Amino acid sequence: MVHLSETLDRPGATLHYEDTGGGGDAVVFTHGAGVDHAMFDAQFDAVRDAGFRAVTWDMRGHGMSALDDGVRFRVEDALDDLAALITHLGFPRSTLVGHSLGGNLVQEIARRDRTQAGHLVIVDSTWNAGPLTRMERFGLRIAAPSLAMIPASRLPRLMATASATTPAAIEYAHRCFARMPKPVFLDVWRATVSLVDPDPGHRSTVPLTLIRGAADRTGNIATAMPRWAAAERIEEQVIPGAGHIAPMDAPDAVTEAILAALR
Repeated sequence: MVHLSETLDRPGATLHYEDTGGGGDAVVFTHGAGVDHAMFDAQFDAVRDAGFRAVTWDMRGHGMSALDDGVRFRVEDALDDLAALITHLGFPRSTLVGHSLGGNLVQEIARRDRTQAGHLVIVDSTWNAGPLTRMERFGLRIAAPSLAMIPASRLPRLMATASATTPAAIEYAHRCFARMPKPVFLDVWRATVSLVDPDPGHRSTVPLTLIRGAADRTGNIATAMPRWAAAERIEEQVIPGAGHIAPMDAPDAVTEAILAALR
């Protein structure tokens, strides 16, 4: 497991991150909702070994980056955290790799300030700006209330089995979800939904790579990502047998897709 040896103080939280340093182009990994930086350990090591400057971190309220007492998870704070980390480390226009909520965050970062992203690699995340069907809009509205009705004792296992296909990835996800208090998890989920803001005419202003687990059934990712790829006139990379946490379900295939994008 990659050890997060550095910290960055932010309002409401202290962020923990790891930076390999060096002179290579920077690649920043941002994990998904409810999990932590460890989901990208295999890809972090491979990117570092390929000569890139690799950075990974725990989002506020996740892993080692605990929220201060009384502070709630807000999407604006998470966006500001990522922007502050990029600025703090001094590598504008780096490659931003984001999974799930992390993918939603890096899309928004690039949309707000194109100087902070040189390339987006989106893994198992929906298209923030994509059009939504009536059923997709309804699903977004009821997602958080539906999750709120599930007992806290059952929610981690249900989320884990819905997120991964391999036993190791399921157990990892279960450990992560089990250590996050349910109110924080619901705030994180609401934050994820809030980043979906249809703007069908929007196109990425930076190079874009889309990676999706073939068995990902989270939200509308299985339908939105192919639509996104078609709109951007690129080919999505579909990973056979992998679920929502594709970097852990199929680490070699996802690593190769990321390295190919970086090349």
